[in-house]
Amino acid sequence: MKAFFSFDPKLLLYGFVIIFFASYGQTFFISIFNAEIRNFYQLSDGEFGLVYALSTLASSFILVWFVKLIDRIDLRIYSLIISCGLALACFGMFLLIKQIFFLFLIIFTLRFFGQGAMGHAGETSLARYFDKDRGKAISVGTFGGMFGVMILPILAVYIMNSFDWYAVWLIASFSILIVFIPILIFSLHKQNIRHNNFINTIKHNPDQKNWKIREIILDKKFYIYLPISIATPFVGTGLQFHQIFIINQKGWTLDMLAQSFVSFGIFSIIGLILGGPIIDKFDTKKTVIYSLLPLFITIIVLIFFDNYISIFIYMSLLGFTIGIGAPFIGALWAELYGLENLGSIKGLLHASMVFASALSPVIFGLIIDIGFGILTISIISLLIIAISTFLPLKYEKQSES
Repeated sequence: MKAFFSFDPKLLLYGFVIIFFASYGQTFFISIFNAEIRNFYQLSDGEFGLVYALSTLASSFILVWFVKLIDRIDLRIYSLIISCGLALACFGMFLLIKQIFFLFLIIFTLRFFGQGAMGHAGETSLARYFDKDRGKAISVGTFGGMFGVMILPILAVYIMNSFDWYAVWLIASFSILIVFIPILIFSLHKQNIRHNNFINTIKHNPDQKNWKIREIILDKKFYIYLPISIATPFVGTGLQFHQIFIINQKGWTLDMLAQSFVSFGIFSIIGLILGGPIIDKFDTKKTVIYSLLPLFITIIVLIFFDNYISIFIYMSLLGFTIGIGAPFIGALWAELYGLENLGSIKGLLHASMVFASALSPVIFGLIIDIGFGILTISIISLLIIAISTFLPLKYEKQSES
């Protein structure tokens, strides 16, 4: 482990911290304020889900083009631009302007810079500059997101109880400027040397084909492995966005939900610890097939159990799913399509994941509005898991025969 970290500890720090601060644009964090936002703007579950979906969809369309910049400009400049964008988005939520278009704009920027650009920058940089230990490096970076899941909901609920919900967003905005940006400057010191070494490595490895976006879109493998890559963002985002509805239906409380994020984070880390070494040892295309099994069990728990301990089991399984899936998906696309244009490739993937995470809140919200509930949402989730697993499983069996 010591040899692994001595390779590039500053880049690991960068990946960890940027993915941590990307949490401000993630659904698990925004949905903590679901009831407050709906009450302020006088929206139903379905209406807020629609605004959230349209904002996220718009961000995904632009994201696929914007993140190509990571292949073309200095990572330090790129990271500074997107972090300032997220800080501005958080400050916008604090302003509380009571217009639906303003809410659309703020959620758009939170999703675009948070879940989209900052998460993409961390994952792409770790996948690009780490070769031999790519799985472990992605796991370390994803720890940042899991750490955010563990502590940010508890801090947010504490601040909401002590002051008001919008104060959380002011603190979030200033934390990016005061904490993240100095770490960014420190961790990416001498980034030009790191990138030049990477370019030289690519030039001296002619056997590896580096795909162009147009080639990928026309490749059958893209459509076989895309569903399993976006299934967890779809199902997980839908569940997290409507988690207030879920806890009310189950008889759980907001404090229980905040506490359960600790178990969510712990089991996410366990998933990451297991996932990284598995990727580095085995063929990712084959092992990724089993990555949705924990999500399947999560849905079963959600359907059949509703006692006090169930929320912790449910959140632990959901966390484990996200934790073990993150390094699998992060490494899969580098293995499939090479490293030279990885920023653009992962941009296409990330946009697809953001697109998927836009659909589920509105779909689940409409299901709730018309009078259906957890069972219907769970059945839809199980169907998506089954289809997403079947496609690569069938492809790998055909490849072996």
